[in-house]
Amino acid sequence: MSAPAYKRILLKLSGEALMGDDSYGINRVVIERIVAEIKEVVELGVEVAMVIGGGNIFRGVAPAAAGMDRATADYMGMLATVMNSMALQDAMTRAGLECRVQSALSLEQVAEPFIRGKALRYLEDGKVVIFAAGIGSPFFTTDTAAALRGVEMSADVVIKATKVDGIYTDDPKKNPDAIRYQSLSFDEAISKNLKVMDATALTLCRDQKLPIIVFSIFKPGALKRVVFGEGEGTLVRVN
Repeated sequence: MSAPAYKRILLKLSGEALMGDDSYGINRVVIERIVAEIKEVVELGVEVAMVIGGGNIFRGVAPAAAGMDRATADYMGMLATVMNSMALQDAMTRAGLECRVQSALSLEQVAEPFIRGKALRYLEDGKVVIFAAGIGSPFFTTDTAAALRGVEMSADVVIKATKVDGIYTDDPKKNPDAIRYQSLSFDEAISKNLKVMDATALTLCRDQKLPIIVFSIFKPGALKRVVFGEGEGTLVRVN
């Protein structure tokens, strides 16, 4: 078997990916399947760091958050990512994976504080590291957190797991003629406003020459194909 194309990855997983077909919350079958995909690449020797969103939990309180102070709402979203990280850690432990959660907010009863050196050692030891609570400050998305942690961890690539199997010229659900990009540059993604990630995350990855791959987490075996560089999803690269 050929070797993986990437030794260390930063996997960005949206909170919505954990819902499955539910309207909010965490679907146990879905989270167990995602963990199985992650375990497969960990067993190949790939070092996996993760950032997860909180939309699946925050969606349940979104109506009450309407009109709320933006910073307060963002902190609530950060706490939702901690809940998702704890659920993911539990599922990984039950699957036989060693996992650590590091939080950008101080929540020492449930998660370690973010310490870069310790996180790097965990990765080198084959443990999965989940970075929770974004970057610990409001007004920044979990996309930006994924880009920042990817740079800090010296990841080879940021892999964004979505419900769509790549980046398209248009919304493929609304336009059947939309064409999937095999690859494109950061400048193209930004100028065409393709919604790969927010502008802050894209710019950081571009400046640090950290490529991004967008793929569907719902395609069986897709994460492994991404790790082996088999053309799964869409690659966003430096010019």
